[in-house]
Amino acid sequence: MTERILILFGVLVLVAVVSTQRFKQEKGSKRTVILSRTVKEQTRSREKRDSRTRASSFSSCILKLSASDWKKLDQNTHETAFHGDDGSSFTLTWVGDGTGVILVLSTISPPVGVVVGGGSSRLYRSQDYGKTFHDVSHVINNTLIRKEFGISTGPGNSEKVILTGDVPALESNGGIIFTSTDAGVSFKPVQLPFHPRQAISFHFQNPNYLVTISDDGGLWLSLDFGHKWNKLQEGVHSFMWGSGTTLFFSYSPNGTGEGVPLYPERTGGTTATPFQHGEDAQKIFKMDADRRGELFLKRTEDLGRTFTTITQNIFSFGYIGGFLFTSVTEKQGEPRVIYVSSNQGDIFNKAQLPSATIEQFYSVLDGDEDMIFMHVDDPGVDTYCGTVYTSDDRGILYSKSLERHLFGGEGKSDFTNITSLRGVYLTNVLEKDDRIRTVISFDRGGVEITQQAGECRCNLHIHGEYSRFNGLAPLLPLSDPSAVGLVIAHGSVGDSVTSARPDVYVSDDGGYTWARTLMGPHHYAILDSGGLVVAVETHADRLIHTVKFSTDEGQCWKLYNFTDHPIFFAGLASEPGTKTMNLTIWGYRPEEEYRATWVAVTIDFQPLLHRECEEQDYIEWLAHSTASQDSDTDGCVLGYRETFRRLKKQSVCRNGRDYVVRRQQKPCLCTREDYLCDYGYYRHENTSECVEQTDFRDRILEVCLNGEEEELQTSGYRKVPSDRCEGGFTPLRRERTVSHSCGSTSPVSASEINGPQATVLVMVLSVSVVVVALAVAGLFMVRRGLRTERMPAYRFSALQVQEDDRCPSVGRQTVPFNNGGSDQNDSDEDLIE
Repeated sequence: MTERILILFGVLVLVAVVSTQRFKQEKGSKRTVILSRTVKEQTRSREKRDSRTRASSFSSCILKLSASDWKKLDQNTHETAFHGDDGSSFTLTWVGDGTGVILVLSTISPPVGVVVGGGSSRLYRSQDYGKTFHDVSHVINNTLIRKEFGISTGPGNSEKVILTGDVPALESNGGIIFTSTDAGVSFKPVQLPFHPRQAISFHFQNPNYLVTISDDGGLWLSLDFGHKWNKLQEGVHSFMWGSGTTLFFSYSPNGTGEGVPLYPERTGGTTATPFQHGEDAQKIFKMDADRRGELFLKRTEDLGRTFTTITQNIFSFGYIGGFLFTSVTEKQGEPRVIYVSSNQGDIFNKAQLPSATIEQFYSVLDGDEDMIFMHVDDPGVDTYCGTVYTSDDRGILYSKSLERHLFGGEGKSDFTNITSLRGVYLTNVLEKDDRIRTVISFDRGGVEITQQAGECRCNLHIHGEYSRFNGLAPLLPLSDPSAVGLVIAHGSVGDSVTSARPDVYVSDDGGYTWARTLMGPHHYAILDSGGLVVAVETHADRLIHTVKFSTDEGQCWKLYNFTDHPIFFAGLASEPGTKTMNLTIWGYRPEEEYRATWVAVTIDFQPLLHRECEEQDYIEWLAHSTASQDSDTDGCVLGYRETFRRLKKQSVCRNGRDYVVRRQQKPCLCTREDYLCDYGYYRHENTSECVEQTDFRDRILEVCLNGEEEELQTSGYRKVPSDRCEGGFTPLRRERTVSHSCGSTSPVSASEINGPQATVLVMVLSVSVVVVALAVAGLFMVRRGLRTERMPAYRFSALQVQEDDRCPSVGRQTVPFNNGGSDQNDSDEDLIE
């Protein structure tokens, strides 16, 4: 295993982080961007399997920019130089939606070895989408602001902002925050009765409701935008907002809710927050209650007036898509299991998933009210891969969807939801020969589409979070619901992901076909709901002065020199979403005596696309349409067709901020592809038919749900969650509640809440929602007829993606996705108790 860890991307690389962009997600919108001009050393993960450079005759389609268009851009390009500011990184945050307000914190990084908190040297504000910036440090009395979580903004159109001061805990009884209700025009200082351990969290609907955890593990709540604070609980480990005003939090009854982490959490690449102040050996040994599974889970539904203890003896919990997950050990010394509640914790049911040992973890990759994608790590230490399961609409019964799913040791997953087209997910798998390959699904984890590129089975492999962490690609795949079908990503063609410099590929049909459009790594952005695409070439050691833009979804590009004084590129920044026409290019210029000046150049493209789009500029487009399908099933995914109105590629016009995606939906006739194999059945190899498991014949299938036994009568099929097909293939499936009681409706019954803790747990549930794609070879689940105390045990069919033939790199031609998969025979060795 030690040798395998060193395979693929692991040589020690010194990378200039002039292209780093990290995003904090707030309900799907990327409001905060961190730009850095420091140099860091990448950690070693896997050796680069192939560091060869590729010789290619490919060249992008470049069109000449007319003199009149050049003049328009010159008149609407605005440059700001932050003279005298030697901050090592800038944190940009958009305030509200469509306000044009940007707050910028200039941050100082202390020298290596100096243990002091970083702070904000200056605070800047723009109210015209970055065309001009003003130093407003005086409104916070030039106070240093925390580097790691210094700024928080309210949800949606809220103009409320919180800055957290950098106050040493040993020098003060409490921290200080600055609150603003006018998008940063003015701030009011507020003295806190505690020191925050993490960012102050807004309620997702009411920006007056704030919650955070203090350095000593206290959970604090404010109902008046931070002016008054109440401590709800001590020894708190984590919290999450539920539906409405429900607040969940886990805590240790002995006040040991924080501590030095023993095992890394899989939470989007981060680890548990270590105890930061005044730790000693005795306290460290008493802490990490979450690692031992000694946490209680509470909720309050009335903002702290009353509390309900939901359960105890958990490792961790998560809330997503209306489902509450807890990770527990039912008996001392046994692996952990997952319990799920769909009613805010009133009733729990055991999820039919493999258990996790001390070396393993769970991770929720994506989910909504219809389906949950769950990653379960493979057994062993540092396996770097696991299995993706998809749930039914209750979040309880799971089917195996993808094996050997890549999940890096640093907590990076390539699972990506392509938001520009319904049902599309892509991700990367780690093959047995340690190659990383991309797979894609077009029906929320169902059957994978298989196509060929010409005479050669050439595969396009997409670089995701794992590649970005290892310095191979500067950005993740980009899509947006307002830009229908458009996907931009870094990729390479061959038999696997390589360490060679990737190129930029664009898909206009949601991932079915791809065209290479730019050579080498770039930063890119989608503007005007897909009517405009911009890109800047990424170089760690070269000054740049050119931006590329396209009005035909990347087919051809025009070049514009945005400055007469080149800069080292740091990143692109645009308002969250794709409605804006403004783009800001950030970088710095080297000065004398090793100093550098930060520079922001904002380009307003609106005068270039001066004409508003009219009806004749749009076409009707059937999503998911392929030449291989007949007219009855063409475009049918999850039971219905969608026809969109989308902009013609040759139309050079502006969608505008009021643009709304128009679509028509029509249900399809049901086929076997709209169904999964039910419990006790499996998908027969190379067919869509579900066949009864031999050892289930003449058996009565029973499942324990909500404390009662349910008898299942089925012909072998159950509908895919969220599938809306009508008529056609309609197999029998009926559940009948019988009079037997079974199991428990909670991981620990209510009578045990105040009793002694008898369970020792050794691992933590990691719930991460990452920015996201799933490649799948099928969703099939089989139930085996072994029962213990009337509780069912499940066996899942094994599916793997086969290795495709090698082929040379393709040039400018379109590349259909061709990562074909096939089913393997079921194996009794896959028994999950």
